[in-house]
Amino acid sequence: MRKSSPTSLAIYYCDFREDQKTHLRGLLSSILYQLCKQSNSYHNILSFFYATHDYGAQSPTDDELVRCFKDLLELPRQAPVYLIIDALDECPDASTLPSPREEVLMLLEQLVISRFRNLRICVTSRPETDIKVVLGPLACRSVSIHDETGQMEDIENYIRSVVNADPKYRKWKQEDRRMVIDVLTERAEGM
Repeated sequence: MRKSSPTSLAIYYCDFREDQKTHLRGLLSSILYQLCKQSNSYHNILSFFYATHDYGAQSPTDDELVRCFKDLLELPRQAPVYLIIDALDECPDASTLPSPREEVLMLLEQLVISRFRNLRICVTSRPETDIKVVLGPLACRSVSIHDETGQMEDIENYIRSVVNADPKYRKWKQEDRRMVIDVLTERAEGM
């Protein structure tokens, strides 16, 4: 797409192993950084934002980061922005109110309701109830591969290749390796 026409792309992977990659602040910071590298207009807005926060001496609030992102999206005559958020289910649905996942879901809801003409959003996730409740009504297209046979086969093939390629696992009895493959495939729950 980027070769055929001007576009901007920001990809964010929610990773439960890194705390900053499971919160709204990490998502917004990453998106803003990626986009500012792709457009001089975006760079100018982010440079001004940085200056208004004493050149990094003051930390912006999450609301200010959201406003900065929306300012980028409101610029006239900008190329489409493709925002990909992968593994949203890895953001914690903790007991805090709102939880990190709820904050990201609220942002996505705001973005869709705002109808930014140049924004395209793709979100991947396990089919968690809270995520489906918020994103379901907002989605113009939804694809579920969670229970697809091909998905399960791919997972099983991957696990089998790892188990059979590792020298320490090859020493195990065939029936033990088969049990490991079966259990891991089943517990992967399509992911």
